[in-house]
Amino acid sequence: MGLISELLLLPAAPFRGTAWVLRQVRDEAERQYRDPSVVQRELADLEKQLLAGEIDDDEFDRREDELLARLENRNPT
Repeated sequence: MGLISELLLLPAAPFRGTAWVLRQVRDEAERQYRDPSVVQRELADLEKQLLAGEIDDDEFDRREDELLARLENRNPT
């Protein structure tokens, strides 16, 4: 961008900076959401809950499908 356009856009700088920060936060949250080690840890916790009788088979299957969908980078069906 040229100097003149930068000067004209200067009043919007706080908004542009905020939007950039929000994009960075969103991108990091997405990376953590799909991180295989996090999902594997959640799967292990889910299995412990099933074995402890804290959840039933249907709940386990539903939540397991959601976690596996995260690994595959797709939305659960």
